[in-house]
Amino acid sequence: MSEPVEGPASEAGQWSGAGQMERDLILTDEDFRQIRQLIYQRAGIVLAEHKREMVYSRLAKRLRHHGLTRFSDYLARLARQPEAREWEAFTNALTTNLTAFFREAHHFPLLAAHVRERREPVRIWSAAASTGEEPYSIAMTLLEALGSRATNAKVVATDIDTEALERARAGIYPVEQVHKLDQVRVKRFFHKGRGRHEGLARVRPEVASLVEFKALNLLAPSWPIQGPFDAIFCRNIMIYFDKETQAKILERFAPLLKPDGLLFAGHSENFSYISKVFKLRGQTVYTLAERR
Repeated sequence: MSEPVEGPASEAGQWSGAGQMERDLILTDEDFRQIRQLIYQRAGIVLAEHKREMVYSRLAKRLRHHGLTRFSDYLARLARQPEAREWEAFTNALTTNLTAFFREAHHFPLLAAHVRERREPVRIWSAAASTGEEPYSIAMTLLEALGSRATNAKVVATDIDTEALERARAGIYPVEQVHKLDQVRVKRFFHKGRGRHEGLARVRPEVASLVEFKALNLLAPSWPIQGPFDAIFCRNIMIYFDKETQAKILERFAPLLKPDGLLFAGHSENFSYISKVFKLRGQTVYTLAERR
């Protein structure tokens, strides 16, 4: 899942000088309160008080798209159309995508060792797929670990941000991002663009064919996926939910994992004090506390 607005210093700094002059839209305290409530209800995202300027920056594009000058008018428009596509744009605007290939690199050798001796088809769920770097990294790991048997493997990649998923499906990335990988992987898993695609790289078909992208809201009453999975990656998103929401999601993960399945968390996430369903196996890696 794409990560909620975090407010990096580079963006926050835009609110000094010229940035303030561009603040031509009206965002009241009540508007901000409603926005925080709506994004929590729809996506479980908890926005702190200090995210106000970031919320203004992100949603201002939607107001201008509709020719509006007041956030209250935009919120009224959403309220009048509960099934409108604009809700999707609203949610997309309040998420950002901080990811990279083989991010938190220690997880991938663990995954390779976990699946290497499997004889049945391997299935992995990337529950916060963002723009695709994580699920493609998982797919590359499966190709390296399983060899020809990887053709029967599947990575289910989900995210709430539909725009991020479209970029993920395309599988095209700036070449400087890809070149952070070792050259063996670059040559094996990517095509470099030429001509008008100079400066870009696309994941090879054998990588892309292992990944299935789907839109999924972790707060939805039902998920359009079925287990069991050998591993679930849910990294760097749970920290933006409150503890009650985290516990509910962990409870729902449990029956989707194989009895010896692995749950991979982000570097700043600790599930040990949230739920008794999982127990810590190693650095940000969990297993079921009891077999189900």
